[in-house]
Order: sequence, then C-alpha cells, then structure tokens
Amino acid sequence: MRELPARVELREEEVEIIAVRAQGAGGQNVNKVSNAVHLRFDIAASSLPDDLKQRLRLWCDQRISGDGVVIIKAQEHRSLERNRQDALCRLRELIARAASVAPPRRPTRPTRSSQKRRLDSKRQRGLVKLLRAPVSDER
Repeated sequence: MRELPARVELREEEVEIIAVRAQGAGGQNVNKVSNAVHLRFDIAASSLPDDLKQRLRLWCDQRISGDGVVIIKAQEHRSLERNRQDALCRLRELIARAASVAPPRRPTRPTRSSQKRRLDSKRQRGLVKLLRAPVSDER
C-alpha cells in the first residue's frame, strides 16, 4: 500500500461515512444488520492541495463521479468498523496514486546491437516464409 505524501493530510470531517446494508450472500445477518459502508469524499471541498485536486478530478476512475465526489462502497468484512477502515484505506490509496507523479520520459535512441538483432530476426522470418512457398520445377 502506498503512503500519503507528507504534504497531504486527510481530515476525518471531510469524509462522510454512511452505514448501509450489504448485498449478496451472508444469510439472515445481511438482511438485519447494516455493516457495509458508503464513503463519500468531495474533492473540491477538501483541504487537499490544488494540484492534487486537479489531478484527482481528471483521473479516469469509476469511483469518481462527474461532479467530483469520490464514492467507495466497502462490504467485504462482517464488521462495520473493518469495512470503515477498508474504505478509508482505499481512499488513501486513490489519493496516494494521484499524488505520485512519474518523472517525464526522455526518449532514447536504440543501440546498434538492438538494431542488428531486429534486422537479423526480420531476415530469419523472411527466410522461413520464403521456404514455405510452393516448389516450382522451373530453375
């Protein structure tokens, strides 16, 4: 799991957590106990740095709605507290992934040996295909 950068702080009051009933198998317990968690996090109203907010809004993730709200549903565990921790952990992971910026790639030229290997393999493939051709009696 990635850690949040030091400049990023996730405040509890910015995260809205609602207990809901879980879906799927689980017997009678599923029908009577609200153990699943819906987490809502409004990106625009948060205290995240502006560049991180912008990156999160532009992130192509199905958990981020069109109006910039992160919605996470956690229902893997039987206890409400573990689902709550799981949802918060997934939110932190999402923010940490958006906060990490890959260094720009500098294009490099292929080495002479890699060019030679490429051309040799093309010649070899051409020879294999040539040998597959029908044999003619004219020579």
